[in-house]
Amino acid sequence: MKRLPIVIMMIVAGSFLAFQTMGRGSSTPPDKYQEILRLVGEMLTQAHFSPKDINDEFSEKIFNKFISELDPEKNMFHASDVKQLNATYGKQIDDEIKGAPVTFFLAAGKIFNQRMEEASKIANEYLAKPFDFNVDERVQLDGEKLEFATTETEIRDRWRKKVKYLVLERYVDLLDTREKNKGKEGFEAKTDAALEKEAREKVQKVIDRLFERFRNKFNDDDKFSVFVNAITTTMDPHTEFFPPVDKRYFDEEMSGRFFGIGASLQYDEGNIKVASIITGSPAWKSGELQPGDVIQKVAEGAAEPVDLAGYVVTDAVKVIRGKKGTEVRLTVKKVDGSVKVISLIRDQIVQDETFARSAIVKNDNSKIGYIFLPEFYADFENPNGARSYVDVAKEVVKLKEENVDGIVIDLRNNGGGSLYDVVQMAGLFIDEGPIVQVKDKDNRPQVLRDKDKSVLYNGPLAVMVNEFSASASEIFAAAIQDYGRGVVIGSTSTYGKGTVQRNIGLDSEKGFSMSNADLGTVKLTLQKFYRINGGSTQLRGVNPDVVLPDQLEYLKFREKDNNDALPWDEISQSPYSAWKGGYDINVVKDISRGRVENDSVFQQIKLHTDWLAKK
Repeated sequence: MKRLPIVIMMIVAGSFLAFQTMGRGSSTPPDKYQEILRLVGEMLTQAHFSPKDINDEFSEKIFNKFISELDPEKNMFHASDVKQLNATYGKQIDDEIKGAPVTFFLAAGKIFNQRMEEASKIANEYLAKPFDFNVDERVQLDGEKLEFATTETEIRDRWRKKVKYLVLERYVDLLDTREKNKGKEGFEAKTDAALEKEAREKVQKVIDRLFERFRNKFNDDDKFSVFVNAITTTMDPHTEFFPPVDKRYFDEEMSGRFFGIGASLQYDEGNIKVASIITGSPAWKSGELQPGDVIQKVAEGAAEPVDLAGYVVTDAVKVIRGKKGTEVRLTVKKVDGSVKVISLIRDQIVQDETFARSAIVKNDNSKIGYIFLPEFYADFENPNGARSYVDVAKEVVKLKEENVDGIVIDLRNNGGGSLYDVVQMAGLFIDEGPIVQVKDKDNRPQVLRDKDKSVLYNGPLAVMVNEFSASASEIFAAAIQDYGRGVVIGSTSTYGKGTVQRNIGLDSEKGFSMSNADLGTVKLTLQKFYRINGGSTQLRGVNPDVVLPDQLEYLKFREKDNNDALPWDEISQSPYSAWKGGYDINVVKDISRGRVENDSVFQQIKLHTDWLAKK
């Protein structure tokens, strides 16, 4: 999920930074971690839409959340480790947030590193010998259903069962492959013992990558980010902390534009490998980087290179990208085995796959226009950059020129984006009027309106959504539904993110800034969304007019499944005039319900989904 984990909303809100930062409390400069945590604490208590009290109870909640984030499967920490840490730090984290020296996450991280190395040895020890699959055993891999192990023997047994299970999965796959290819010319039918060994070797690579990542890409800064996010997301799931490099990556994903080398990367057996080269990019122009090359190290100009061992693609991308015109040096292992250092100058790269696109679906004598919008993107740094509502308008014009009989806008898996763009986009399909309401912590409502009386398209309209349609997607679907402008189609409800965030920089000199800052950025929840009918999209989302069976329905990933989510509520309706369309939504619902109930494919999906939910 696009970090819907990973569901994102940007808004150009009124200035709220009228509060002053508090005294630093010490004549000696605090370290980076202490300064960041203090600023985050001030921001949460003074500006969050619905702040929780930062006290001992809050501290204990953060303690448990951070430990769970570090060790979700409960196969690293011992119960005695957690008990010892809790006795010392369990009620101290609130003091750290308020300016005390930051020590908890460092202490927990030190123990984690020790236990991680012990776990690595245990896993490797078990993978060195064949497993006996004739023994009837059960394994529990869901950490929420486990307590922390009380003995060394218990930890060892958890790792034995985990790696045995992973080996068994691959062993069964290999047995199936042998059975399907038995007797085929050129196929070597290996013995059971040989397949079991091959399965262990496959798992060994997985385990090696896991622990390489812990060693090389989970340092104190990374653990600190996890710690701060345990704090911010306890206020609500969408208040997040971004270190500077992560904030830059976030902005690039929102804009569809970044400065890099123009190489598509893939993760392959522990390596970061070049998958393809974008024509016209710096990598293409140099002629030195080729598909199949393995990038081993990355350096900012002549600086000390960063070893990519243990990195996944996202991590590697963050260090390869940078400012326009700057030099990046790649240490590359070529396909022929030679190692070469390649110097490239970063330039603008456009990710047009994130932009709106359209197609025409023909069915007998009808033509349906289809518009796919993966996110409500906007290039906030570039006035002439890509805007989602502008691109959608262009696709609508194209479809109108083809005389389509109706338009479907696909917002499935669209996690949101620019609030301005969604308001403008809704305005393409209705007369002037309110699109969404927002309310701040002081209960001051604001109505965001489409002020353009013109309607770009007035024909039949449908909006497709699912469980991962969130934020701006829900605003659009709700407006279309409330106006009666079109039919909303999808799973039982959308994601349910009805909160508004703004990015606030943490600045070592100024305290707070409205731009990227040297200490990082907090995406802070400032407001809540409300439909023009008064109901919030928070928690409940949007319920489609036509519900289709969905294989993802059983997953517990919606806002309502997060214990820290803000509640649903409602405000007064904003006056609006319903669309004077030519259909009765109740008739549409009845006809569609009958079609779904008599469709064997939909019924099979529903049967499988119900079975998965029970399991």
